[in-house]
Amino acid sequence: MIDLEKARRVATEAVTRAGELALKHWKAAGMQARDVETKPDRSPVTAADEEAEATIRALLREEFPDHDFIGEETGALDRGAQYAWVVDPIDGTRGFTRGGKFWGGLVGLVSEGRSLAGAMALPALGDVYAAARGLGATKNGAPLRVSNVALWADATLSMGEMQHLFRRPDHAALMALVTTAASSRCYGDLAGCAMVLEGRAEAWIEGGVKIWDLAPLQILIEEAGGTFTDFGGVPTIGSGEAVATNGRVHAHVLSVLRGQ
Repeated sequence: MIDLEKARRVATEAVTRAGELALKHWKAAGMQARDVETKPDRSPVTAADEEAEATIRALLREEFPDHDFIGEETGALDRGAQYAWVVDPIDGTRGFTRGGKFWGGLVGLVSEGRSLAGAMALPALGDVYAAARGLGATKNGAPLRVSNVALWADATLSMGEMQHLFRRPDHAALMALVTTAASSRCYGDLAGCAMVLEGRAEAWIEGGVKIWDLAPLQILIEEAGGTFTDFGGVPTIGSGEAVATNGRVHAHVLSVLRGQ
């Protein structure tokens, strides 16, 4: 049986180490990364991304040598293991390269399409979030709890990458959620999800992403008392979609997305 407390600790150490490395790059470049390359999907990558992933991968291989690995920058080590570590060394690289602060590492332990443990970091803000199934969710060691807001008219909506979301055929439903919430915000990337974790928003919606963009976020939301599904209501991180809420507004968000 997997030791989830150890998995949470190692994930926390991984994002912390990677964050410290990335932060050195960021500060040394005057918070404007200069070594930016463009990948085939038009997303940016820097030396910091690659070094951070190498740091995370080395730690995970040392602590969990029998587990599989899926990394945004180095691809997959797939041996058919029951457990896999899914890693985005710097989620929000574009913001990282332009002096933004809402970027950081994502490390998640996944089995059968669901997140079991993981951590995320916002190094420029000095924050680290961690969770494991049955062990709760924390920010810098302090317990996290989602909000108690139950009415959508009182809710704050946190949006993901808007260009992905509003290219969807169901973008009218997304606009309906934006315009009927009390407030809508778009911090993007992992910082958008952090708003729900900290009780500053009731829902976070993301689309057009990869499994490494979501791997630890499901367990963080669920252990903070919230609900995490895709647009169809399936509790998965594999569809490239995310609806993360405080649980109380989840049914309403899904009903609007479904056009009901």
